[in-house]
Amino acid sequence: MTLFRLDASIRTEGSVSRAVADTVQAAWAAEHPGVPILRRDLGQHPLPADAWRTAVGAGFTPAEDRSAAQRDATALAGSLADELLAADAYLLAIPLYNWNIPHHVKSWFDLLLTEPRFNVGGDRILEGRPAVLVTVRGGGYGPGTPREGWDHGTPYFRRMFTDVLGLDVHIAEAELTLAAVTPAMEALRGLADKSLTDAHTAAESHGRTIAARVSALAAA
Repeated sequence: MTLFRLDASIRTEGSVSRAVADTVQAAWAAEHPGVPILRRDLGQHPLPADAWRTAVGAGFTPAEDRSAAQRDATALAGSLADELLAADAYLLAIPLYNWNIPHHVKSWFDLLLTEPRFNVGGDRILEGRPAVLVTVRGGGYGPGTPREGWDHGTPYFRRMFTDVLGLDVHIAEAELTLAAVTPAMEALRGLADKSLTDAHTAAESHGRTIAARVSALAAA
């Protein structure tokens, strides 16, 4: 009954994605009290910037000829794979930065996909395992808004977690999170409050859903 939690916000205090993820985790823990949480905090501890390039190079180098750096990079990729495989469910808290995915999350994906067990086109070894994606956007990106179509993160998350990794993903999302601190967005603060409330409501529901799903699978 293990939950893997990934955080990507570069903030700890005041991070909306972390706060909404805490709601998911609390709902999970109510069903599975005392169960350890596997955690990787990419926002506070990003992966080495050159690890992906080095691991790719290692893939074209016989094992006996690999450099120390190549061995370290492949070992790191292996540890990322081990973390995912050790979990029964997943909590993925990733904000939108500059209309796209955080670069440290892209590095995590890229390095993970160099690991033979996660090669694109191979077996999806996490197939069907439940996950909650918490994603947070500072502005508004819905139909008719000035930034409609500028959210390049959420479609990528859906594609990678669902189509590439094979997870059964439930999404809790909040928008307009910068309204409270941006004078030009003052008129949107009511909408922002509602979006955040809805995100926590969805997070609590999704946390219970994945917890119940894992319990049911264990009992089967």
